[in-house]
Amino acid sequence: MRTITVFRLITNSTPFCKFALPFTNSLKTSYLCKQKINNMEFSAEQIAQMLNGRVEGNKNTVVSKLCKIEEGEEGGLSFLANPKYNHYLYSTKASIVIINEDFEQEEEIKTTVIRVKDAYSCFAKLLEIYNQYRLNKSGISSLAFIDKQAEIAEDVYIGEFAVIGKGAKIGKGAKIYPHVYIGDDVKIGENVTLFAGVRIYHDTIIGNNCILHSGAVLGADGFGFAPLPDGTFKKIAQIGNVIIEDDVEIGANATIDRATMGSTKVMKGTKIDNLCQLGHNVIVGQSTAMAAQTGVAGSTKIGSNCFIGGQVGFAGHIKVGDRCSIGAQAGIISDVKDEVRIIGSPAIDAKAYMKSYVYFRKLEQMKNKIDNLEKRLAELEK
Repeated sequence: MRTITVFRLITNSTPFCKFALPFTNSLKTSYLCKQKINNMEFSAEQIAQMLNGRVEGNKNTVVSKLCKIEEGEEGGLSFLANPKYNHYLYSTKASIVIINEDFEQEEEIKTTVIRVKDAYSCFAKLLEIYNQYRLNKSGISSLAFIDKQAEIAEDVYIGEFAVIGKGAKIGKGAKIYPHVYIGDDVKIGENVTLFAGVRIYHDTIIGNNCILHSGAVLGADGFGFAPLPDGTFKKIAQIGNVIIEDDVEIGANATIDRATMGSTKVMKGTKIDNLCQLGHNVIVGQSTAMAAQTGVAGSTKIGSNCFIGGQVGFAGHIKVGDRCSIGAQAGIISDVKDEVRIIGSPAIDAKAYMKSYVYFRKLEQMKNKIDNLEKRLAELEK
């Protein structure tokens, strides 16, 4: 349930602005208002209330920016969670540092600290709130082109020079940044963010809470060509579509091709990094993470909860099981069972690869030994 709470921000112990802020139970401490965050200041006491923490030092200390503890600046807020960085706490210039409740100090701490149960997760929450309001946009630009037959829900942001085609449906709370193209009959769910320059071809379906970064292209034709007797190629029409389920994030300049027939699918919760390529009719299961520059050839099926390193290549028409871990630059040319760890090209069991790698590094020495043995054998045979 949303309620409105009024807060007073403090600078040098003097109130400088009042504002109304929507609260939710999950973000009960969202003190950040809809003004420019970079120009706002928060006291240690306010931040402690956000995080259910305890202030040690000056509770009226104010901060207006986030920073690393080793690069701390006056007016900055940082955190300490990794013991390797403990020594920075005693010399940092950050005005406030969030630390774990059980942290045991070895020297005098000159800065104001806030003790919390988990410094890392609390700082992550602050980053999330900061980012949420920094990206908070609303309204439809007069310079956007929206077809008369498109359906636009409430609370949607549409930036300059965005194009929304005939029959497209845009869900509540969607954010469509400048120069986005959305083709005919595209369906976009609620709270979807399409950053500048995203291209969504016709008939694509995108679920709720998805994020597509700049340059991503969904629904381009699959790589389908029939070789002809004269050595040329005839293009095969790609009449399927792309379906992206809820909570998927797709990185910058990633491309997902439409199916020849049926659908290319990315299942719920999957995260796809920059510059990845999914071919026609590929299916990626739920909550799989795929690092940058991975390429998946047509009709391959990848399971759920997989971890795929960067620059992995998948051959077409193969099946990869659930909960697999695939090392960077692996080449997958055949089916992979569930819960397998593989690396190499062609990919083999990760442990077997590491054992073999010991000998890969010694190939030159082994060759020299073999050459010497052949010479000695030749001399003995004279």
